Amino acid sequence: MATTPPALARIQSVTFSGIDALPVMVEVQISSGLPSFIIVGMPARAIAESRERVRAALSAMGLALPPKRILVNLTPADLPKEGAHFDLPIALGLLAAMGVIPADSITTLTALGEIALDGTVTPVNGILCAALTASTQGQGLICPASQGAEARWGHPALEIIATPSLTALIGHLRKEQPLPDEPPPTPQPPDYGLDLRDVKGMMQARRVLEIAAAGRHSLLMSGPPGSGKSMLASRLPGILPDLSATEILETSRIHSIGGLLPAGQLVNRPPYRAPHHNTTLPALVGGGPKAMPGEVSLAHNGVLFLDELPEFPRNCLEGLRQPVESGEVTISRAARHTHYPARFQLVAAMNPCRCGYVHDAERSCNRAPRCAQDYTARISGPMLDRMDLCVHIHSLSPLAISRAPTGESSAEVRARVQKAYDRQMERQGTCNSTMPPDGFLFEADALALAEQAALRMKLSHRGITRMFRVARTIADLDGTETVQKHHAAEALSYRTPL
Repeated sequence: MATTPPALARIQSVTFSGIDALPVMVEVQISSGLPSFIIVGMPARAIAESRERVRAALSAMGLALPPKRILVNLTPADLPKEGAHFDLPIALGLLAAMGVIPADSITTLTALGEIALDGTVTPVNGILCAALTASTQGQGLICPASQGAEARWGHPALEIIATPSLTALIGHLRKEQPLPDEPPPTPQPPDYGLDLRDVKGMMQARRVLEIAAAGRHSLLMSGPPGSGKSMLASRLPGILPDLSATEILETSRIHSIGGLLPAGQLVNRPPYRAPHHNTTLPALVGGGPKAMPGEVSLAHNGVLFLDELPEFPRNCLEGLRQPVESGEVTISRAARHTHYPARFQLVAAMNPCRCGYVHDAERSCNRAPRCAQDYTARISGPMLDRMDLCVHIHSLSPLAISRAPTGESSAEVRARVQKAYDRQMERQGTCNSTMPPDGFLFEADALALAEQAALRMKLSHRGITRMFRVARTIADLDGTETVQKHHAAEALSYRTPL
């Protein structure tokens, strides 16, 4: 007796490893046997639960699964897969195997989306990364309707099917009621955030902020409560150089994985992340059950601001040392290693002691100056050595604040910063904060001063390198080809302990 051959359908989806979307083929087979619904291929729990969501969604459409053996295979089988975005490709594979939609209508498409119990296709993370992968493979993309604008950034010629529901998608694939084409994206003007014009006085602090922005240097500010440390840090992104096209795409891919792209728009300015000091190590550097990007990766090509630095857990601060140097984070798991870029600009603020008034005899506590030593000891020497610029922020009196003239705006400072940054890119192809010191041209007296001061101050090799980089940035702001003596002297003034 002849047996009916099993029905087989295939559609592509993706799984994520860092900011890369790896292709996954979803195979659905319906064959004779006891009624069952099995998903194989190292699925995580969210994927194993897809069968119940898909069953309910089909039931809401008036369709029932056939009383046969249903096997869903996710290949390659040895690659771990996770995420509810496999709902949509599994449902489409089932519909094709059941004959509801033509099987050849989905063979050139990559699909991802979560399905609600009523058949609605809901948003998922990583649409931009999936669109880029689909584009490189010559495939189209099926995604939730609310994320069609995000997918369009993958490639102008990419075929995008942005569907609000499984019912609407069936009508489109059967060519009964085509869905509208996704229009080209409309870039939004950059948001420069808070204006530096709001900062009155504080000329030294404004100068340090400009140097940090021009060379993308790490910065540590110390000062009593209310002296303006957080105010200065929040205005740093507004004077940073514009992101290049490559930096925009890379930063946006990280935010897409984290589900943080605003209304499908790319991140066109350096991001600013300011986690609270009670944050955990996985939240800061990345990790968790799904190996999601942490704050250091979400701040890639932007600013990571740590307020009240000594209050952060010691393991969190020590966990920053490796990404500050290497510019990436590796999250190791038993089954795989996940890599995220993390080239961020570290900016930190702290009080000089727990009460904050160790330098004020009238307001300091009865443990001064021991309280300041104990408080700053929470930050390790290697961590302090990684700060390019250290500056003490002095409090201004109410009279000085009210009479201080209005300073330059962020736009004026940003213009100077952009010119200095362009000089660096033309000269060495990277910013000064990542450039080896042997590429900088020092005048003889400037080099002699730097060497003598380094011996007196007992600077480490890392400290000398970072001082050289800051001096080169100061010279770039002045528009000089060589680092002069006063550039080196100013850079050395920012290496003094707090």
